[in-house]
Amino acid sequence: MQAYGGAPQQASGPVVWSGIIAATCALLLMLQHTLWLAIPFLLAIILYYLLMPPMQRLLRLGMGQGLAALLVGSSFLVAVGLGTLLLNLWMAGPSEPWQDLLARYLNGGLGFVRGLLAALEERFPILRDMHLSQAVNAQFAAYSEDFMQRHLTAIVVSVAGWLPALLLAPFLTFFFLRDGHLFKKFLARAVPNAFFERTLCLLHEVDQTAHRYFQGMLKLTVLDTAVLAFGLWAIGVSSPVLLGLIAAMLAWVPYVGSIVGCCMVVMVASTDAPGDPLVAYSAIGVFILVRLLDDFVFMPLTLGRSLHIHPLITVLMIFIGGSVAGVAGLMLVLPLLGVVMVVGETVGRLVTNPRLRARHRNARALREKQASADLVV
Repeated sequence: MQAYGGAPQQASGPVVWSGIIAATCALLLMLQHTLWLAIPFLLAIILYYLLMPPMQRLLRLGMGQGLAALLVGSSFLVAVGLGTLLLNLWMAGPSEPWQDLLARYLNGGLGFVRGLLAALEERFPILRDMHLSQAVNAQFAAYSEDFMQRHLTAIVVSVAGWLPALLLAPFLTFFFLRDGHLFKKFLARAVPNAFFERTLCLLHEVDQTAHRYFQGMLKLTVLDTAVLAFGLWAIGVSSPVLLGLIAAMLAWVPYVGSIVGCCMVVMVASTDAPGDPLVAYSAIGVFILVRLLDDFVFMPLTLGRSLHIHPLITVLMIFIGGSVAGVAGLMLVLPLLGVVMVVGETVGRLVTNPRLRARHRNARALREKQASADLVV
């Protein structure tokens, strides 16, 4: 493959990659302090790439940019409103308070863990001599004694406080759809003419990287939801579609989200069948099967190699993102690294390309000569 000007395209060196990793960490640190804006911004980007295909169809039919954005955004809000109404109608009926429901599922999960520990102690005498079940039960009792009063209320209040910020997501999405092309032109006009062609390639590559990642994540979520819902329905777990959707969305957070989703499914399964641990074991088996399908079937079909990041760097950046920005860092580090990687590699090639730098110097000399042509020395 040849780079611009006939020179061979060189791979990025350690200096460029050090800058990419440092810039990613700096952005994650900045996002941690502006998380109230980062989360709606991320949701708006996801909605932007979700709604871009119908938007482009309307533009090809001759509709204006503003009218197409308004029509697509309004249709999406109407669809979300109708879906919420149908869900409320479907779930309407006598139901227990959410505090009691959550406590019931937690007790079901704890009962499954106690039964598992008792079975292990019966099979391995060394664990019985260590009083494993007594130690674990004491830890559970100490933590759950005031969990509902001290921790759960604070979590609910914190989530409620995020709702006004989340309302920014549809507002941002509309302006991304309507004025996104103007922002790209604004960035392109600030670039010197010598680097203009490569800058257009840069903007296109950044857009395509984000497009492939977020649309791949949406397709992966749909596949995970369908397979999880079918598996949970087959073993007799209640609300399989809702559980499958929540677990698939939790899987957006690498590693941690999958563990939390599996624990949630096991709690529901053990509560539905408290006297039959085989149901909970089957739920774990279904979850492990879906994760294997993710790694070997679904991800190659959806995400594939869209980010072109080495697995070692991927794992290291996931740990770095979690340590720098917590759960938000786990969610944002891979797409952010993909975009920064494209920007960093392209800027590195622009700066180190002797042909482009020579064109830029020549253009500056010509402009100075033209500007001073009518001046008297």
